[in-house]
Amino acid sequence: MPEPDESRSAAGPDAAPLQIPAILRRACDLAPERRAWLQALPASVRILARRWELRVGRVYAASSDGLCGSCAWVARVTTAGGRRAVLKLGMPHMEGEDEIAGLRVWNGEGAVRLLRWDEDLGAMLLERCVPGRPLRSQPPEVQDRVIAGLLPRLWHTPPREGFRPLASMIEHWTARAREEASETVDTGLLGEGIAALRALARGHGDDALLHTDLHAGNVLAAEREPWLAIDPKPFLGDPCYDATQHLLNGLPRLRKDPRGTVTRFADLLRVDASRVRLWTFGRLALGGIAPEQAEEAPAIASILAP
Repeated sequence: MPEPDESRSAAGPDAAPLQIPAILRRACDLAPERRAWLQALPASVRILARRWELRVGRVYAASSDGLCGSCAWVARVTTAGGRRAVLKLGMPHMEGEDEIAGLRVWNGEGAVRLLRWDEDLGAMLLERCVPGRPLRSQPPEVQDRVIAGLLPRLWHTPPREGFRPLASMIEHWTARAREEASETVDTGLLGEGIAALRALARGHGDDALLHTDLHAGNVLAAEREPWLAIDPKPFLGDPCYDATQHLLNGLPRLRKDPRGTVTRFADLLRVDASRVRLWTFGRLALGGIAPEQAEEAPAIASILAP
């Protein structure tokens, strides 16, 4: 999305009540620790604005911005030296705990550059992608090529003690899927999906540092490079897993030709198509990643089943 003129909107954090996107408020209502984080957020922003000498501008107020979802408060800022940047404070949530650590490892290689950080506040000062247009504005074939070019650049193999294994996220998801399963859920398919995910998560000796959430909404047009990845949720695991988020965010293509779509994208990534298919099957068997996928996910999963 093109950058707006901030001359009228950029104001110090003391000038007005902090703008909180509705989607973030709803997410914070789900847990006491998140409500506490939200209550402390205005003070945290004031502290960071003073410490890092920032002029705080417009908040990324909707998921369509490509930067603000339900898990972080994100705003445009300008530094004392006149540099345009982004201030991001992550809401407490399991998947995003290692975002700062991952961005430090990548150091701007294929991903947005981390300029400053405060781990206690979960705060990041990030380079701003200009013009900032999300990759999802491009045709699907272009999206495939760009993401297939970015992911291998992110697959570092860092010290194992620095990051959680992908298996920990899989266990988190499978436990939630069982808890939230309704009476209409195909328990047989769910069980097969859980078994496949657990088997895949045990790894096969080629673990890498994964983004785990790279799709066309989390890739922005930039000046330093044509496209940069944002909003990682780093885990250590099988690179084939990292193909799944982009595939699941292109559900119409996946619905039309599940096996062909998976194979074509895996080939672009130069990874094992059979493992990508199994990862995608497992995730769909758990119901996908969004409520609107819940009804059609099982049918697609059945086609991808081993």
